[in-house]
Amino acid sequence: MRPLGLLATAAAFALLLGVTVPARALIVFDPTNYVQNVLTAARELQQINNQITSLQNEAQMLINQARNLASLPYSSLQQLESSIQRTQQLLAQAQRIAYDVQQIDHAFSTSYAPATSSQTSQLLISNAQSRWQNSFAATQDALRIQAGIVGNLDTNRIQTSALVTSSQGASGALQATQAGNQILALNAQQLADLTAVVTAQGRAQSLEAAQRASAQDQGREQLRRFLTPGQGYQSSNVQMFH
Repeated sequence: MRPLGLLATAAAFALLLGVTVPARALIVFDPTNYVQNVLTAARELQQINNQITSLQNEAQMLINQARNLASLPYSSLQQLESSIQRTQQLLAQAQRIAYDVQQIDHAFSTSYAPATSSQTSQLLISNAQSRWQNSFAATQDALRIQAGIVGNLDTNRIQTSALVTSSQGASGALQATQAGNQILALNAQQLADLTAVVTAQGRAQSLEAAQRASAQDQGREQLRRFLTPGQGYQSSNVQMFH
């Protein structure tokens, strides 16, 4: 403000003396124009700030998208497939009457068929032996499958712990979804193991029940033959001493 005051004083003094002062030597201050310029600069600065904020938001959005698309570093798929394959192999190794409808129908039309008078005693004995062997094999198969499922328990425990840890530390939606899907797959594998155990145990129990029923039916037929005149025990004279 002090230079402006000096210039104004000099200009007034020059006018008194009749001296002509050049126009460029005078500085005119326009408050309205100054305020307008300040407001314009403020608006431009605000627009720049808005653009910076928008860029920051877009950058954060891209970071979040990258996190959401990041794959889960831990996968239990291979272990789950191995456990399921072991259980399937045990089921496929079923002895004698396997899990096949045609085999079951054939067995129940032969070995487990009702005893008739046309069957020989040797055939009745052979069928009884076959039924006992089927029951024995089914019980052994059930025990083997149960042992295999118990062997999977420790693996399932480790996988469950790892998947829970991964799901809790998931950094994005994709990782959380993948962890959840793997936990569901583990539950499905455990359910398959349980189904295998129940199936094997049910097979053993069904064959045991069928064996008892067939044995009772065969016993009735053999009793009938024994009591039928001319077919059962025939007495004869035996000379013990000469």
